[in-house]
Formats: sequence, structure tokens, C-alpha cells
Amino acid sequence: MVRVLFVCTGNTCRSPMAEKLFRQMAQEHMLAAEARSAGVAAADGTPMSKHAATVIREAGCPTEHRSRSLEQEDVDWADLILTMTQGHKRTILQMFPYTVEKVYTLQEYAWNDSEQKQMRMEWEAFMAELQTKQALGETIAPAEHERMQQLADHLRDDDIADPFGGTEEHYRIVAEEIRYAVDKLVRKLAQDAGGGAST
Repeated sequence: MVRVLFVCTGNTCRSPMAEKLFRQMAQEHMLAAEARSAGVAAADGTPMSKHAATVIREAGCPTEHRSRSLEQEDVDWADLILTMTQGHKRTILQMFPYTVEKVYTLQEYAWNDSEQKQMRMEWEAFMAELQTKQALGETIAPAEHERMQQLADHLRDDDIADPFGGTEEHYRIVAEEIRYAVDKLVRKLAQDAGGGAST
């Protein structure tokens, strides 16, 4: 049994859509899994946004949902924490540093690109080094600025944009992006579990 926690900002759009789609696809692939969702800045008890509910209903998923704020109990429960953006991932790592081995963006984990993973680690280490220099009042050299830009240019954008305030069509586009990533995720987990599905 794998336990997956999806995280976004308010837990009314992206992460509940991911949770519902994941449950549906896990069942289709006979993957033994549980799913939850939460938000790093959520108000507890808010229903799924109207457009998100419409789009998820069209996909054949139930729309019952109440937003939840991310708590330590959630991160301890999860085997895998998948965020919608790098910003959400950084927030979780700041709040719960011990989760470093199990928190990724949804797209980062679904695509499982080793070259991108290595580049992302290099980028994060490099940025931490530059932030330390700035905090100490040291000057960032032109070569360091150039390296920062080179890394940024080659990093894939793993963020799934927030559709909040957008049109129903905007939500549909975001839901399709999530659906595609969740499909790859479920196939990967099923294969890892010996289910025989391929990515």
C-alpha cells in the first residue's frame, strides 16, 4: 500500500483534482494506494472550487471535498508527497526538513528524469550558496550570475500553474496537465509494485 499526499496552496483546485484523478486511476490499475490532499496556506473546510468540481465531474470523479491545511500528521502519514510547484516543495522542506527523501513536485516525480534531477539538485545547492554569500554581504561574481542563468535555462518548468480565478477552460487545461502527470505516476507506482504497467 502506497500513501500519496498531494499539496497545493489552498487545497481547492489543483491538489484535490490530483487526489481524485489519482484515486480513479489507481483503481483502474489495481494499485493498492491511498491518497489525501492539503494546502500550505489553506483555510479548513472550503469546498472544491466551482470550475474544478465541473472539470473533475466530467472526468467521472466524485466532487465531495473540504479543504485541509497541511499538518505534520499528513506528512508523517505519506510515503510520497507531491506538490504542484517548486515553491510548495520548498515550503514543505522548510516546515518539515526530514521529508527531503519523499517530497517532489508531481511532474518531477512522474517524469523521473535523472538528468533534470541532477540539474535541479545542482541548482538548489548553487542557489543556497549564493544566498549565503548575500547574507554575509559578499558580492556575487559575474561568472556566478552566468552559471545561475545557464542552470535556469536548462531546467524544465515542473510547476503546474494555479487556475484560481481563471475560466472553466483554464481549469480544463490545468486538469489535463495534472491528469497526464498522474497517469504517468500511477503507471510508475504500479510498475514499482510489480503490477506490470509500463511508463
